[in-house]
Amino acid sequence: MKSECLPFSQIPHTTQLFGDYLYYPAKVHPFYPRSAYFAEWLKDEAASVRYDQERRVRISAILERQNRSWGASAAVMNNIERLRAGAMAVVTGQQVGLFGGPVFSIYKALTAVKLAEVATQSGVECVPIFWLATEDHDLAEVNHTFVPGTDGLQKLEVLTHGAEDAPVGTVKFGEEILAAVESAAGLLGDTPVTSALRESYRPGESFGSAFARLFAKLFGDWGVVLLDASDPELHRIAEPLYRATIERAAELDEALLSRGKELEAGGYHQQVKVTPSSTLLFARQDGARVAVHRRENDQFVIGKEEISRQELLKRIGDTPESFSPNVLLRPVVQDFLLPTLAYTGGSAEVAYFAQAAVVYEKLLGRVTPIVPRFSATIVDSKMRGLLDRYELGLPDLFQGPEKLQEKLAESALPSELQANFDRAQAAVDSSMAAVRESLSQLDKTLVDAAENAAAKMRHQLESLRARAARAELRQSEVLGRHAAVLSNSLFPDKVLQEREIAGIYFVVRHGTELLRDLYDSIHTDCLDHQVISL
Repeated sequence: MKSECLPFSQIPHTTQLFGDYLYYPAKVHPFYPRSAYFAEWLKDEAASVRYDQERRVRISAILERQNRSWGASAAVMNNIERLRAGAMAVVTGQQVGLFGGPVFSIYKALTAVKLAEVATQSGVECVPIFWLATEDHDLAEVNHTFVPGTDGLQKLEVLTHGAEDAPVGTVKFGEEILAAVESAAGLLGDTPVTSALRESYRPGESFGSAFARLFAKLFGDWGVVLLDASDPELHRIAEPLYRATIERAAELDEALLSRGKELEAGGYHQQVKVTPSSTLLFARQDGARVAVHRRENDQFVIGKEEISRQELLKRIGDTPESFSPNVLLRPVVQDFLLPTLAYTGGSAEVAYFAQAAVVYEKLLGRVTPIVPRFSATIVDSKMRGLLDRYELGLPDLFQGPEKLQEKLAESALPSELQANFDRAQAAVDSSMAAVRESLSQLDKTLVDAAENAAAKMRHQLESLRARAARAELRQSEVLGRHAAVLSNSLFPDKVLQEREIAGIYFVVRHGTELLRDLYDSIHTDCLDHQVISL
């Protein structure tokens, strides 16, 4: 396996905030307590973590119960014992997407393992924990996944329905999941990993429990501890934090509005738009997850119901399991429940943390650092052969399949025609350089005009070369197929492969040994995207 670095500055849609966090940390220091380089601060950060012993005992018992129900390995149970004895945690998490979701879910788990290992080797006992976002209520985001097929990307989908806006952890599969699994097996082939898929995704399981069972099988030997966020006991432990969120709602809202202005003043974006009526909680109402809003005079609104602060606090105290955090409170709840040394996530989560930091400060008095997860594009031998054949790199795919087709066609032009274009280009450059030199002696104000004229000539030549390439393309269906397969496999729908293609696809094709190869490619001092050729 060969790995090449590709800076995020070369990748489309990389936000300024994420880029500065990676490469110019001084510019974003007001928003993040630590740099993206874990080894620089892990020991200092460990000294600042304060965690209640009684909470540690209760959380460890919940983790033991949950993981045992999913068929946890001895390595997982050992890590829970280490946590009970005083270890810290590196945490990551993800929506419980069908069949394990996109491949970056795997990258998250492996990054957590790597960071926990680095911390432990440095003298800070640490275990990896994967937070299952079972309380998210966007079913349309988790009920499908994609795998490459002979006719482009193939969508695997399960038509399971729940109450509108119900947390996905409550949505259970019926018999329809069997057909979805068999569709997956038909595309992926029968392997031990496909068998694990069948054993995990069965009627009666939910999106959360099936995801947990699959990851328990994939990452059992790695000791990844899984946590289902919808567990009622976790909500009971988090009840003081929910109360504080309402008691200090105005203060938190003011801090978030101020942070939003600071981000925008710095030229950055807000991941979550906050309004003066916002709170950080959702409530369960008739099975749906409904935002809690704030009004004047200590009044709050849940759906169409108006409720006083006093009554809302009583309801939280009586049934905390009926409430859940929004995206800005969720990491704070997570790190109230767990002795978190660091969280690892992607670019969107890095942006969330820039806003959530003020909530951390108000409610916990400490801001958990975030470390960018491993990011990669996997290039198998077939794709590598095509890239080499046409002398392409991954950035050549970033303009989309249409432009890629033209580039492939251009490389396929007859060698004599290509040589003639190159000679014409060289002649223009040489001739215009001589013209500029002569003009500089005659009238320096004409030099810029000469350069503009040269640029127009070069543009016309490139346009003619592109037209020739399109003519070549019309005569060759093979080039179109090659462009399509490269785009679908390496930059599907004009996004990074890791965000679109199912992780299970790669594990089935290359075996669980792939997990070890990917793990060996993770280096905590390298924050670039990796192009991994198998």
